[in-house]
Formats: sequence, structure tokens, C-alpha cells
Amino acid sequence: MTPVSVAAIFAHPDDEVLGCGAALALHADRGDTVQILILATGLAARGPAGAPELGALRRQAEAAARVLGVGAIEFGDFPDNAMDTVPLIEVVRTVETFVQRTAPAIIYTHHGGDLNVDHRVTHLAVATACRPTPQAADREIFACEVPSSTEWAPSTLTNFVPTDFVDVSATLDRKVAALKCYADEIRPWPHPRSSEGVRFLARWRGAQCGRDAAESFMPMRRVRQLTTS
Repeated sequence: MTPVSVAAIFAHPDDEVLGCGAALALHADRGDTVQILILATGLAARGPAGAPELGALRRQAEAAARVLGVGAIEFGDFPDNAMDTVPLIEVVRTVETFVQRTAPAIIYTHHGGDLNVDHRVTHLAVATACRPTPQAADREIFACEVPSSTEWAPSTLTNFVPTDFVDVSATLDRKVAALKCYADEIRPWPHPRSSEGVRFLARWRGAQCGRDAAESFMPMRRVRQLTTS
């Protein structure tokens, strides 16, 4: 099994855990190089936030990454819940720089129909930065579901209809433990961003594919070379 480079590109701290944390833990266990990019601050929409608050949230993100077995996480400073006020090209350039440097064979990011506007901007930025030019590397790009955004989107946006599933029975507990690192982000049941909500969703997705627990994805693009020798 040859290790590959994996990138997780998300809008806010905790999106990476909610969307594909258990899959990232599996990649780390396989020996893959996993690198996370968080684009927005994740704080300003909830009121005034200064350097101490931002530093605390980023330390929580770093702790969550360690629980998953991921050592590399980077942060952007795009405005929280206002990424649509920034020219898209600026977000695209940030993603392009990250992708060029990390050269991922697999990318996880947001679904384009999420309720949260930062999620939708991130989805577009990844799709644009990884557009399939003749010089582009072969890679797989997957859209994730993020509880309390994907399922809360109105029907006027694109629905999340997964066709790709990863058995995460072995790493679901680590996903929940990583989520608990975000002390100010986790919510009590019956909120979907609760420990119970995360477990129930994983069980349901597992039932859809005949496994005990799963994370689900929508492939955005898969480019593969099939050889005959």
C-alpha cells in the first residue's frame, strides 16, 4: 500500500472533523500524509473576537488534529460567515498555493449546497483551484456533509446525495473525541453537532452501505489512469 498525500480544505475550525474526521484518521493510520487548511477565522459571526479568542480556537483545532493523528494544519484569515464579501479569486489563490505545495492525490472539502455561505465559497474555490487543465495532476476530490449546514440547506440549493462511503467503524470514537476538543463548538443533543448526532449520522450512513458506521461523500471529480501492464 503506497502512501498518498491527502488534503482537507474547509471553511471553519471543526468542519474538518465533522465532515471527514474519521476518514482522515484512517488515512493517517495508513501512513498517508494528511494536511488540513482552514480558510476562515470561525469566530467573528458570533460577536467581537480578538487575538486571544482566535488563538484559543486554533489551539483547539491543533488538538483535534492530533487526536486524529494529523500533524499539519494551517489557517487562513478570511472573514467568518462573510467569505462571499471577498473576491473569489483571492480564496482561489490561497487554495491554489496550498494545493501546489502539498500536491494531494485526494482532497476533501465542502458540499456546494450547504446552508453556510463560507462552505459554498470554499467549494467553489477548491473546484476552481483544481480545475482539470491538461497540466493538472490526477486526483480525487470529494464533497463532505457537515452536520447543521448540509442538512439544514433549503431545497432551492443542491441536495447532498452521497454515492461514496468510507467504513469508519474503527475510527468513529476518535472523530467524536476530536470534536470534543472544540469545547465552544459542540452542542448538546438533539443538535446535529453533538456527540450523539455525529454517532447517529455515522450509523445511518453505515446502514446505507452495509457497515457499522460510515462517512459519506459526493465525488466532485475523479481522474484515474488505468494501465494494461
